[in-house]
Amino acid sequence: QLQASGGGVVQAGGSLRLSCAASGSIGDFVATAWYRQAPGNTREFVAAFTRAGGNNYADSVKGRFTISRDNAKNTVYLQMNRLGPEDTAVYYCSIVARTTSRESRTYWGQGTQVTVSS
Repeated sequence: QLQASGGGVVQAGGSLRLSCAASGSIGDFVATAWYRQAPGNTREFVAAFTRAGGNNYADSVKGRFTISRDNAKNTVYLQMNRLGPEDTAVYYCSIVARTTSRESRTYWGQGTQVTVSS
């Protein structure tokens, strides 16, 4: 129910904006996050936005990446600036939504490849 897009190949120093669109009703938004996984590495946290607490970023992307959400479009974004080869990875989006008064569910996108050439 999450469709990620916006990945591609970009030169070092360039920018990309990733999108993650939710289709259908997923519940009441609680939080969203982006993760990434480079070849041979474990999946790592990149950025998060919570309805209650604002934004949070990994140290490696602070000042370069911005997470945001368009409530009307049911879409979350990751604006990535000043990209470097170390940012090359498959990027995954997630959204946590409250589905009932006592239950929440985490939805995952399928991943989008970002490749930064030096």
